Amino acid sequence: ASAHNNNEAFPMKRSFLALALIAAAPFAATAADGISYNHVQGGYVNIDRDALTDSQGAKIDASVAVHPNIHVFGSAAREDLDGTDLELDTWTLGAGWNTSITQNADVVTRLGYERREVESLKQDGGFAEAGVRVAANEHLDAYAFGGYQDRAQEDGEFFGRVGANVKFNQNWGLNGDVKVSESDTQYFIGPRFSW
Repeated sequence: ASAHNNNEAFPMKRSFLALALIAAAPFAATAADGISYNHVQGGYVNIDRDALTDSQGAKIDASVAVHPNIHVFGSAAREDLDGTDLELDTWTLGAGWNTSITQNADVVTRLGYERREVESLKQDGGFAEAGVRVAANEHLDAYAFGGYQDRAQEDGEFFGRVGANVKFNQNWGLNGDVKVSESDTQYFIGPRFSW
């Protein structure tokens, strides 16, 4: 009787395994053609704030794919606050998940930690965003994200972020990015090296 029960259970186990593989298939997909999560870029950043002092300066950031569907990222920026001798330093660190939804498009979600410093004042926070990256052609990929950010001593707020990478060749390109929230608008432009 036990052998009969084992034989009945085996097809059920195979069916369960097949269903699990089918369910996992979308998560095993690699990035869409023409989209890379490996890059280093640097350039000019400008932040136009509604209630506080505007600032501008330099920013560098990087992203590295540690798995076909997972990447880690980080950035560092230093900006001069208008009308003052003060500098604002901002660091971010986080991880993202990406999977292809078509041959030329990925859906992406990202979680990150942020720290801002002005002299001895420090402010910690975090953010989450989700969106789509699309490789329009071999020379252009673009993205659009929506997200939520929360910082200490501030109310949380939603934001939108759009950008594009214009590719000169396989490795070099130019990235432009605009992030809009209730409290500020951030602009970035600079060269990008991808691999």
